[in-house]
Amino acid sequence: MNVDPSSLTLASASRRLSRRELSAGELVEACLRRIEETEPRLHAFLAVSDGEARRQAAAADERLARGEPLSPLDGVPIALKDVFLTRGVRTTAASRILENFVPPYDATAVARLRSRGAVLIGKTNCDEFAMGSSTENSAFGPSFNPWDPSRVPGGSSGGSAVAVAAGQCLAALGTDTGGSIRLPASYCGVVGLKPTYGRVSRYGIVAYASSLDQVGPFTRDVRDAAILLEALAGHDPRDATSAPIETPNYESLLESGLGPLRIGVPREYFEEGMQPEVDSSVREAIAVLESLGASVETVSLPHATYAIATYYLIATAEASSNLARYDGIRYGRRAAGAESLLDAYRRSRDQGFGAEVKRRILLGTYALSAGYYEAYYGKAQKARTLVRKDFEDAFARCDLLVAPTAPTTAFRIGEKLADPLSMYLSDVLTISVNLAGLPALSLPCGIDGSGLPIGVQLIGKPFGEAALLGAAYAYEQATEWHRARPPSLAEAAT
Repeated sequence: MNVDPSSLTLASASRRLSRRELSAGELVEACLRRIEETEPRLHAFLAVSDGEARRQAAAADERLARGEPLSPLDGVPIALKDVFLTRGVRTTAASRILENFVPPYDATAVARLRSRGAVLIGKTNCDEFAMGSSTENSAFGPSFNPWDPSRVPGGSSGGSAVAVAAGQCLAALGTDTGGSIRLPASYCGVVGLKPTYGRVSRYGIVAYASSLDQVGPFTRDVRDAAILLEALAGHDPRDATSAPIETPNYESLLESGLGPLRIGVPREYFEEGMQPEVDSSVREAIAVLESLGASVETVSLPHATYAIATYYLIATAEASSNLARYDGIRYGRRAAGAESLLDAYRRSRDQGFGAEVKRRILLGTYALSAGYYEAYYGKAQKARTLVRKDFEDAFARCDLLVAPTAPTTAFRIGEKLADPLSMYLSDVLTISVNLAGLPALSLPCGIDGSGLPIGVQLIGKPFGEAALLGAAYAYEQATEWHRARPPSLAEAAT
């Protein structure tokens, strides 16, 4: 049977390109066809760079023809969440206030992909300014889950997860502030990696909460995540929070096996209210890891119960500060008919920001206001220290933590829009990782009775991505869940 090139993994496509069994042009055309076929019902993209993608593919084929040594990303179509600045290509952060903003430079992550010959096929949909858990807060309409278009794909990086799951590209980049890579990865049945804070440069990313945001990849399997992380990671002097730590060859370390791995299972992450199929699938995944030689013990993260409140004070406070620059004067949308400078600010921000962004700005401004700063923001920072200390204590006994990525599978479009608190609780199992600055990865571990993917979350020590990827790879090789595709795409799977 002929294999649709858009169904390939990044690694397998790279091998076929290097052997001249496939051209970059053919690969890009296959993805563009898939986009054309599926976008009307999925809405993963805000912009498709078809002309530029074809030019980049032609350049990759010329390098192939000359016999130049190629990077594993050369000629491979990759999509970008629309919070990454892209020189000459509109970047909106899914907001009306940036609807016509065209950046004059590339984000560091984008520049690193370009330098390795990746084909940047387009910008993907997301929650406005990355604020959301369902990609329903986009000013340009929601994205839809390819496993069931009546369901959300997760957020905020939902469009990137949809694009990878639907075969519209071979990999994609997202950002994760409280679960915004891992949650969509779980809901869409792909691999999503949130690296350690500081592992990948944030320079050129439209900021939501600067002490929490981190860049990471969506891929179809763990090997592809390792390849992409290696391309993205490394110190960047333009990002003051970028860590000057050497980047390992993550792919070469995948085959080393689990060894005497000690796995901790957080008691607080298996509470009442979890979907039974999620609970059983994750416990089965833990049993698989144990059968591969890992030892398993229960650990406690006693301050996990405070993570949601802590996060929504810190993140909204930082959002209030970061979004103050969008005032309709320096750049971005400017409202017409203003009668004064203050009126211009008021009208531009009212018309440019959506309801969820306004809600978080108001929450954050209140938390930072005189008389309330220490009671709210100051106390939240102290609670954050306690959350981080819980992880330190757990990692004194364990090498890795394993838990569900989300308490349920993907919920229905519109189900939680009228209940912000219920929406916020979608991230209850992912937020603590961001507060502690740790690396974490979600990968498929099951399918529920409605045919929706289930994700298991692996949490590692700071800058322990190699061990995280190694354990995920060992699990993946022992199971078949990563091969599952949305029903309409299953016939094209490798």
